Parts: sequence; structure tokens; C-alpha cells
Amino acid sequence: MADNSKAEDTASDSVDAAKNASDKKEKLADQVMQNPQVLAALQERLDNTALTPSSYIETLPKAVKRRIDALKQLQVKCAHIEAKFYEEVHDLERKYAALYQPLFDKRREFINGEAEPTDAESEWHSDNEEEEKLAGDLKNAVVIEEKAEAEETNVKGIPDFWFTIFRNVDMLSELVQEYDEPILKHLQDIKVKFSEPGQPMSFSLEFHFGPNDYFSNTVLTKTYKMKSEPDKTDPFSFEGPEIVDCEGCTIDWKKGKNVTVKTIKKKQKHKGRGTVRTITKQVPNDSFFNFFNPIKVSGDGESLDEDSEFTLAADFEIGHFFRERIVPRAVLYFTGEAIEDDDNFEEGEEGEEEELEGEEEGEEEEDAESDAKKDSSQPAECKQQ
Repeated sequence: MADNSKAEDTASDSVDAAKNASDKKEKLADQVMQNPQVLAALQERLDNTALTPSSYIETLPKAVKRRIDALKQLQVKCAHIEAKFYEEVHDLERKYAALYQPLFDKRREFINGEAEPTDAESEWHSDNEEEEKLAGDLKNAVVIEEKAEAEETNVKGIPDFWFTIFRNVDMLSELVQEYDEPILKHLQDIKVKFSEPGQPMSFSLEFHFGPNDYFSNTVLTKTYKMKSEPDKTDPFSFEGPEIVDCEGCTIDWKKGKNVTVKTIKKKQKHKGRGTVRTITKQVPNDSFFNFFNPIKVSGDGESLDEDSEFTLAADFEIGHFFRERIVPRAVLYFTGEAIEDDDNFEEGEEGEEEELEGEEEGEEEEDAESDAKKDSSQPAECKQQ
């Protein structure tokens, strides 16, 4: 009997202890829920959860989800049609490249002094024609002197045309070292060639050089391979053709003229005899001409390290920039007009953002003023909330 009594007392104590603990939790929960900051945080979490698209999809009936899956199947088919569209765009680019080429050939002739433009071909009306006329009147004497000097030196074409473009465009000037400059002054033309019908999508850049003391090649090439098909594992990421690999060419450097390597001297000490010898070793050197020896994308599925991926992405961007901007609009990058247009476009976007931000701030201030008026007529507790 005594044992039964003790057991009953122990059980009763456990129940009381559990009840007290439960009461404390309830009181603590009540205190927490009365805290306005906690309530606001909880409400914010609920709002964010409610606004998450995936959480909304999860609440839909099974039949609706089935229809959504059908829409995704249609979207994949749309992506494949879009890929075909871009393949036809590539064919159009090839067609129109042939129409542009005679104009680019004439551009090359004018640049390299192989032909002289006629008066009709060289006529150009500037937007600042009146200002230029006034400035010209003030500089007649200087102009006459410069003409005489030009006749004496017999300047051909437009000197350093492509080299000047390299200097003007930040993306390119960052690659050019001082010892690259004398070589780039021999650059006579840059061409874009598109892959032939039936071949995998690609384009090549051809850099045509005049005779020089650095290498025997007359043309250096860089080919960019492209893919225009949705990824099987992620078809919804397809946004058009992308560069997936590139190939350079071998530069036939003349003896002692290879700017992509440098020779260093290194001392080695023999472990046993203790004698020291000096050896020479060639190591890679920063140069624009490394552009023709790109990192090779692994074909066995091995991933590149972060630095290599960054270098390759930058290479792809440069190749695309040559194709889309530099070659088609070379004269405007030579004069700097294309660069000014790019800068103005970027500044305009920033200005719009700032203006919009200002409007948003104004709206916030108006909302704050109206809230303050409302708060003034409410009890102190409501203001805190």
C-alpha cells in the first residue's frame, strides 16, 4: 500500500510539474505575442511566404499542376523553334556579310593608301559645320603649313587606324602591352567570316598584317564555335546562340621576337657538390597576342577552375565585341564617336534610375506625412505598433 501511495504521489508531482511548465510556456508565448516587433517580424515572414511563387504552386490541385506541366512541355518546344530561328538569323548574317564586304574592301583600300577617295566619296557634312568653319578661318596659316608638311612626308592612307581603335576601346587597351604596340601598327584589316551552310555554327576573326619584323604570318585567325540549341538538362535557360569554345592559330615568330614569352635567368645549386649554375628559362608573358592561344575547353566534361572560366568568358566577350561592334563600325571607334554614344547611353540609363528613385523617395515622404497625421489622432500604443 505504501508503495502504491508513493507512486501516486510521484505521478501527481509529474502532472503538476508538466502543468506548471505548460503554464509558463503559455505565459511566455502571450508576452512574446504582445511584443509589436515580434508580431511585425512574423507578419513579414507570412507575407513573404505568401508571395513566393513556388509556395503558391504547391497549394494548387493536382489537376491544375498537370496542366502546368503541359505548358512546360509547350515551352520546351518553343525553345527549339527559337533555336531554329537563330540558325536562320546566322544564315542571314552570312548573306548580308557578302553585301557588306565590297564596302569593307574599299575601307581597307582607303586606310592602307591603296586607293584615294573621290571628292564625292569624301564629302561629309558635320553637325558642327559652322563651328568648324569659324575655327578653320582662324587656323588658315596653320593649315597651309600642315598641308606643305603633309606633302613633304607623303602620308599614305590613315596611319595607325586599327592601332588607334585598340587604344580607344578600354576592353582592348587593357590587353595591349607597350611591346605589342609596334606590331599592332602593322595591322591592316580585321574581317569577320561566318561558317558555311551545313557546317556547325561559328564565326572567325581574321587579323591581316603587313610585312613586319616580328612574325611571318600575313593573317592571324581566331575561330569561335557557337551552339544554338536548348540544354537538355535546363531547356528554359536558352536565350539564343552562345559561344562554347574557341580556337586560335600558331604564330610563326621570328627569332627573338616572340612577345608572348620572356626569358629569365635562374640559379641552381647542386645538392652534392654545392656548385651553382645559371640556366635560362622561358615563361609566359602578358601580351595581346596571347589572344591567339586561348584556353581550351575540355571535351571530357572536366570543369575549369574559376580563373580559367573568367579568362574564357572575357575572351568570348572580346570576340563578340569585335564581331558586333568593332568591325562593322570601325571608323566610329577610330574617331571616338561610337565610344561617346556608348557612354551617353549608359549615363542615360543611370539618370533614369536616379529620377525614378527620386520619385519613389517623394512618394515615401508623402506617405510618411500622411501616416504622421493619422498617428497624431491615435493612442500612443497604436503609434508604437
